[in-house]
Amino acid sequence: MNRVFLIALNDLRLFLREKSSYFWLFGTPLLFSFFMGFANRGPGNPSNPRPPIQIENPDRGFLGELFVEELGVQGLTVQTNDVSVRAERKLRIPADLTEQVLAKTPVKLELFDTRGSRQGAGAMVEIKVVRALIAMNGYLLEQAGGLPLTEETLRKLKQKPNPVQLKASFATRKPLPAGPHQAVPGVLVMFILMNLLIFGGVTIAEERRGGVLKRLLVNPLSARELVVGKIAGSFLLGVVQIAVLLLAGKFLMRMDFAGNLGWVIVTCLIYAWAAGALGLLIGSVVAREDKVVPICVLASMVMAALGGSWWPLEIVPDNVRLLGHLFPTAWAMDAFHQLLSFGGSFAEIWKQLAILTAYALASSIAAIRFFRA
Repeated sequence: MNRVFLIALNDLRLFLREKSSYFWLFGTPLLFSFFMGFANRGPGNPSNPRPPIQIENPDRGFLGELFVEELGVQGLTVQTNDVSVRAERKLRIPADLTEQVLAKTPVKLELFDTRGSRQGAGAMVEIKVVRALIAMNGYLLEQAGGLPLTEETLRKLKQKPNPVQLKASFATRKPLPAGPHQAVPGVLVMFILMNLLIFGGVTIAEERRGGVLKRLLVNPLSARELVVGKIAGSFLLGVVQIAVLLLAGKFLMRMDFAGNLGWVIVTCLIYAWAAGALGLLIGSVVAREDKVVPICVLASMVMAALGGSWWPLEIVPDNVRLLGHLFPTAWAMDAFHQLLSFGGSFAEIWKQLAILTAYALASSIAAIRFFRA
């Protein structure tokens, strides 16, 4: 056991001695985390989002403006014609809205689908628009028979505390993961896999070419101990990267671990074991050193994309989701989403942890079986 530990520490020391590798190990994942967190941040909190709606308001009176404000109060992200985020629906307010309401005549608003709008988010927009209409009609009814209908009187009514309040949020435990809760786990899963595949595969290939492996086996050291030590070295490198990414997610990206930091760390460690073992397996199977890095990069990119590192698997078709779960990346992302976005705990992730452990054990056994010096 002591020999295994010494091999692991020596591999980690040799890798960390190369300062040029720090940017790929730490800098690139952090840049990806910030970029993907910004790109996938979504409007509002993932557990109670604010879907965007595009407003066309040519009304020259005060009611159009007040209604647009009420849409924001009811939980919509209001946009004008100059939009930077795709709107889920478009609402057109008539130009004579205020005039018709003051004349006590019916008014019709037009709600349209937008290109590429999603059914679920669009339905939420419609619900919030109806709530805004009900609220505005309530203010008008409350004002009827009192003071003249003006902007000032309506604003005073809106500022009065309501004796009855409705608090609405998702009834499901599965909002769409967004922001750092998608970006940090996704980047962590992708780069730990990529780095440990390359580290494990290249280390074995280079030491085989240089005769280091044969010299090591001359000592009282079995092939099994050597492979386990190499896997442990990859695992320790993964631990270093995990620590940096989780600290950056917490303090730089304000990531909320939802009280599940312990299980997040456990998931990371099991996944790092699986990734390190896969790297050693590739290095043991692939004979040519110049093929190891391309195979590792390609394999990690494919598994990351299909496993949900680039986008949540909740938005892909069922057949793509099924294909993604052939790889450990999808099971790791499922566990992270349960812990960080869905409010789950060990009861919801034990299956994912068991499957990741099975991947790690199978890869370790295969790496020992196919190892050659």
